[in-house]
Formats: sequence, C-alpha cells, structure tokens
Amino acid sequence: MSNSKKSGGIEKKIARWGVIFVTPAVLFFTVFSFYPIINAFIESFFDKRVLSNVPPKFVGLQNYFYIFDASRYDNPMSFLNSLRATVVFTLGTFIPLVILSLLFAVLISSLQRNSLKKVFQIAYYTPAILSSVVAAAIWLLIFDPRGLGNYWINKLLSTPGVDHQWLLNSTMLQLSTMIVYFWKYIGYFVILFITGLSTIPPVVYEAALIDGANRFQVFWSITLPLLKPTVVLVSIMAMLQCLKTFSTQYLFTQNGASLGPINVITLNIYQTGIKLQRIGRASAMSIVLFLMMLLLTWLQFRSSKPDETDY
Repeated sequence: MSNSKKSGGIEKKIARWGVIFVTPAVLFFTVFSFYPIINAFIESFFDKRVLSNVPPKFVGLQNYFYIFDASRYDNPMSFLNSLRATVVFTLGTFIPLVILSLLFAVLISSLQRNSLKKVFQIAYYTPAILSSVVAAAIWLLIFDPRGLGNYWINKLLSTPGVDHQWLLNSTMLQLSTMIVYFWKYIGYFVILFITGLSTIPPVVYEAALIDGANRFQVFWSITLPLLKPTVVLVSIMAMLQCLKTFSTQYLFTQNGASLGPINVITLNIYQTGIKLQRIGRASAMSIVLFLMMLLLTWLQFRSSKPDETDY
C-alpha cells in the first residue's frame, strides 16, 4: 500500500514538472502563433488601414469576395494570380525536392566509407545553413546576364553569347525561383531521409539480397515501405515550406524581376498589407493560405497513414 502511494506521489511530481517545463512553450505558441491567427481571422471581416485614424469598418465577407473576384485575374496583384503562382511554384519545387532528396539519401547511405558519407552530408546540408536572403543574393549573381547561369547553359547547349533571360522571361523567372529553393532546402531533407534510413535494420537488406532481390526490388519493396513515416514527414514539411515561400520572390522583384509570374500569396499579403495598407484584405489572404495549408496537411496524413511494420 505504501509503495503504491509512493509511486503515485512520484508520478504527480513528474507530471507537475512536466507542466512547468511545457508552459513556456505553450505561452510562446499562444502569443506568437495562435493569437495572430485568431486576430487575422477577426480583422479579415473589417476594412482596416494601417496608418489611418479612421476606426475599422465591419464589411463581413466583402474582403473574401474581393480577393476571389475573377474579373481581376489579369491583375498581377490579384489573389487568384497569386494562387496560380503559388501552385506552380509548389508543384515545380515540392515534387523534385521530395523525390531527389530521397534518391540522394539512398545513394549516400549506400556508400561504404563513413568519411565519404560525412563529406557528402556536409556538402548537401551547407546551403540550408544560409539565410534565404543570402541564398537569393548568391543566385541573383548567377542569373545575371554575365553570370555562371548563362555561361554553363551555353556550354551545355553550344550556344555561346545567348542571354537566357533568367529574370525577364516569365517561364525562366518561375524556374529560377524554384532552383534557388531547391538548392537551399534539398540538403535539409536529404539529412532527414538519411536519418530515417538509419532506423531500418541491415538484416532486412541482407535477407532480401540472399533471397535474390536486386537493388531496385530492395528499394521498392523494402526501403520505400519502411521509410513511409519519414516520407510523410518530409513531404508535409516540404509542401509547407513551398507554400510559405517569400524571401526569394521578394528579393527577385526588388532587383527588377517582373512581379506577376512570381507574386506568390505571401508576397501578395506583404504588398497588400504593408505597401497598400489594406490589412483587412491581407488578413483574408492569410486565412485562405492557412486553410490551404491545413487542408493539404490533413489530406497527406489521411492518405498516408503509416502502417505498422514488422521486421
């Protein structure tokens, strides 16, 4: 009886200390995450200006009707154009990012020498350390008409002296922002996949090879199914990162690139809320983006429920 009382007292102490340690994190997320979301949802129903003494005017769903007005689609500042730019960027970056980071992780993990593995891991992860501003600045130099972008493309295509207009042509501009994001984040996701691969017991591979399975069969039938939780994690993180992209597009437009093709939702929120001072409309865009991210995350969890795996 006394032992059960002692164990109960210890559990209460552990629970109490757990609450104490968790409380600062909960307060942090409440102040910097939950409150801004709730505040943005409320302000999306008002016509509010940043530097105006006029009190906010309640307009109901008018801000939402305005941003989804199809007649403004050709306007580079329209929300529907930003929705298109965001979808194009996300699909063009998210799919190669997940697939190639997985393939690179498998190739690095298959290396025999640990020192060589570490060299490749550091080489891939180094760009992830850089801030988005620095990464965009580096690639702006590469995409300059006299930069390495044109030089190497012309070398490969045997087209000396051709300017491929990385920041002028709409298609090339979209592609250039995808390249910057891919280069910066692929190393981070490669490391996540390598961590996931390290949890798979080597005996499983040995048994498959003894049974006569080739490398492709091992990857498709063993590695991929056992790596499913990591694939789900990486795909969700990569998708959210792509939907939240801002710095690259902002810096490109500040250096003369056209706004229309790369005016993603986050950039439009900045333009509308800070430059045009339409906080109500910017809040409505923020809520729509939040709901998109929430829905896509839920769909990925729903369609990719990790199965229980027996080794």
